[in-house]
Amino acid sequence: MNLMNIFQKLLTLFFSLKLKVALVTFAFCLLPFAFISAQQVAILKYNGGGDWYANPTALPNLINFCNKNIKTSIKENPETVEVSSIDIFNYPIVFMTGHGNVSFSDDDIENLKNYLISGGFLHVSDNYGLDNYIRRELKKVFPSIDFQEIPHNHPIYHQSFNFENGCPKIHEHNNKRPQGFGLFYEGRLVCFYDYESDLSDGWEDEEVHNDPIEIREKALKMGANIVEYAFKN
Repeated sequence: MNLMNIFQKLLTLFFSLKLKVALVTFAFCLLPFAFISAQQVAILKYNGGGDWYANPTALPNLINFCNKNIKTSIKENPETVEVSSIDIFNYPIVFMTGHGNVSFSDDDIENLKNYLISGGFLHVSDNYGLDNYIRRELKKVFPSIDFQEIPHNHPIYHQSFNFENGCPKIHEHNNKRPQGFGLFYEGRLVCFYDYESDLSDGWEDEEVHNDPIEIREKALKMGANIVEYAFKN
């Protein structure tokens, strides 16, 4: 086989793969997430040097709480998915936390936007130090959309558990009130961001932070509301 034939075969393979990716992405945009993998969740792995892997016991504990209390059947061990991976479309909700820098590439931005506008949901938990970075990077994903505080009567606060005062306070950072911020795309909440609350710390094993049971329960109940809301909407 000469070099020209090899080049032609490689070119054909390249365009075939590009077409497959385009078709899969298009299909995901058309299908509701309920038909894909409605009972699975994942941790979002991002670049930039921030500790995306923080709070390793948090999500498994939240999954266990949800399976027992709101009748989900989520796989016990959460997956990890990279921002630019097409596998993100397997999950109705992905969770993101950390303390430091976040950096989205152009591929990350395009993939995350397609995921969110086609039915996906992102929960960001500020583990102290994430705020400036996540606001900067999500602004790249949605340049024309700003975070806005979610009103206390929003359904995310009133799923299986009621939070009349909005996002609960779990850990103290800067002596500020806890807030739940959201990104709304065409009227739909696509990202919930808990700020000065630290929900994911409250999901961790009891001995990690020695939080009292009532604090951990508040965090887990709010987390369950987020999962329930993401699965329904």
